[in-house]
Formats: sequence, C-alpha cells, structure tokens
Amino acid sequence: MAFLSKSVFDQRLKTIRGYLDENDLEALVVLTPDNFYFVSNFFLDVAPWERPVAAVIPKNAEPFMVMNELSQNHLRMAEELGMLWITDWDFYVEHPRQANRKYNVLQWTRLLADRLRERGIVRGKLGVEGPAATIAPVQQYLPKLSFENATEFLKLMRRVKCEEELELLRLGASLTDWGMERFREIAKPGRVMAAVDAEQNMLMIGEAARRWPEDRVHNWIRSLTGPSSAAPHGTPGDVGRRIEKGDVIVNITVVNFNGMVCENERTFVMGGPVSDLVRRAFEATAAAQWAAVQKMVTGNLVADCDAAAQKVYEDAGFGENIIHRTGHGIGIAGHEFPEDMPFCIRPFETNEVYSAEPGIYIYGVGGFRHDDTVIVKPGKPEVVTTTPRSLAEQTITV
Repeated sequence: MAFLSKSVFDQRLKTIRGYLDENDLEALVVLTPDNFYFVSNFFLDVAPWERPVAAVIPKNAEPFMVMNELSQNHLRMAEELGMLWITDWDFYVEHPRQANRKYNVLQWTRLLADRLRERGIVRGKLGVEGPAATIAPVQQYLPKLSFENATEFLKLMRRVKCEEELELLRLGASLTDWGMERFREIAKPGRVMAAVDAEQNMLMIGEAARRWPEDRVHNWIRSLTGPSSAAPHGTPGDVGRRIEKGDVIVNITVVNFNGMVCENERTFVMGGPVSDLVRRAFEATAAAQWAAVQKMVTGNLVADCDAAAQKVYEDAGFGENIIHRTGHGIGIAGHEFPEDMPFCIRPFETNEVYSAEPGIYIYGVGGFRHDDTVIVKPGKPEVVTTTPRSLAEQTITV
C-alpha cells in the first residue's frame, strides 16, 4: 500500500510545532478538507460547511480531532489500516440519543473547547486555517483565547513535495499515460464523446485495480471535440456531441493516486489531412508547451514559464487566442497555489509540482492544449507524464 508513511507526519509535525513556537501560538486548528488531509492523512467523507470538523495540533500536547458521528467508522477503518496519523478523536452527534448522550451538532464548538481545555490550552493565540468564524463560539467557553490566520503557512508547507508524495505522482502519471493510449484506441468517428470518456474511465479503473488493488485511485476524464473544444471547460450543448472525422479533440485525464493529483492532457486530431490553420495551431501548442516545461527549473522565475509559452504563441500569430495562464501548482488538490503563475516573481523551488498547459482557443475551430505534470528539479525538470505530443503521433487514423 502506497499511502504516505508516519515519517512524513513526523516531519510535518516538527515543522508545524516550529511555526507555532516562532509565532507564539498555542496550537494550529485546521478546518478545510485538503489541509485536513495534509495534517491527518484522513480523506474527509463529509463537507465541513455542512458537518464541521477540526484537526488540532498543539505546540506542547498530542494532536486530536473533533469529528461528526458520520465519520466514526471511516476513522476506525483508517486506523486499522495504519493510515490515520491522528488517532485521538471524538465526535458530536447529529440527533439526540436515548442513552449515552454526547455533544450534539449545535454544541460541537463546546466539544472543541473542552478538548482544548483538557490539553491546557485556555489562553493565548490559536493559528487557524480556514474560516475562523466557524469556531468563533469557542471564545464563549475560553474567552482568553484569540485567533490568528495560519492559512498562508499551510500553503507554504504544501508547496514543496516530499519524495513519498513525488512517487505517488509518478505512479498516477503512469496510469494517465496508459489511459491516453486506450483513448487513442477507442475514439472513433460517430461515437458519442461522453461515451468514449466513460469507457476510458472504466478501463482505467480496471487497470488501477489490477496494478494497485489496495490503493485509492480516482479518475476524472473529460474530452472536448470539434468546435466545442474552443471552450476550455466545455459548453452546455456538447453533452451528446458525436466525434466527426477531422475533429480536434482535447482529452483531459486526471488521476488522484492516494491523495496526489496528476494531470495529463493532449490534443488529438481525428484523421487527416488537416487544414493549414489546424496544423499551425497544433505545432505552436506543442512548441509553447515544451518551452514552458523547460523553464520549470530550480532558480528560474515562475513567471518565466508563462512568458516562454506566450512568446511562442505570439511569434506564431496566435497571441489573441491565449485566454488562460500556462499552468498552476498541483498536489493534494488539482489546483494548488501559486495560481498566479504569470505574475509570480519568485524562483521555482526544487520539488515543487506544476501543470504545464498553455493553450489557444479558436472559435469555430477548436482548442489546442497539451498538459504535463512537472516536478521542478535543478538543471532539468522531471516530466512525469510521457504521452506523445507531435501532430503525427496525435493524429488518430480512421
């Protein structure tokens, strides 16, 4: 099983406690799903806006969690599998019981306050990640506590990945490449695009179960074909669209492997020959994307990556068809920080992970976008997705 090891938690715990000590904070309180997973290794099964939760890491006491009762069996199973990093947890209930009554949903912040009091945290500052208003009632019970925003700290912690996280990305990337090959085999003129996506997903689910029967693998696949692909996120009218000979198709294949997300996107052409416009747009895209990838090297400015792709497009005459950034951070979430790549004037750090996906969109013709998941390294980036990029390789014979 390839879930992150306890040693990863030990290192994160050390870093968090160092932050708490440096900033005179008594504990870190985590309230949102991605960061909840980051500090606990538990995939939340509830939405915190509906069923609030808190993971608390004190500076001088053992971490604990306050949960909704719906999660109790999930937590027990995670603990039995050795996945759960924070094993001290309690829950509040959604409805009253005849016996063995517990805190109810309206009292969940009192439960949190009582657990803080048990650990001697009754005054000072808490670093809070997420909407602090969610736990404001804690101050009714512990009036000498105050809150400080700790969200930026968690962003910075998640930026550089550890080697175990990178290995999960590599495994996920290998499945995306396999899935792209299946797409090439099953995409045919006349087929409904959504049905092809569903078949690709089914094949990938089976392959993941064969390779990693005990691991957590989720896929997200969306393909846009013909003129609809000029809308980066699809259009309301493309649901039942059938593939036609000559279509430009953007296939988006995303895999979440044990909590790490990998993106792989490629532009395909359904048969040839293609028009001069399609050829030029495709070749510009392949060149722009590779130019962006090559800038993802330790020490280069993040913004240089976007600039490199933009120059290729503008030199090829497609500057007006650029309508989104070159990429974004990626990791636990499909979209992580920095989200402002074109304006991010700081150096890349070793083992940051990015999508490299510059695209152009020509209304009435189609979209052109390749996307790789890239690990920043000194001297040369590590591109974990390896599906071909050239027009010849990406033209499907019909």
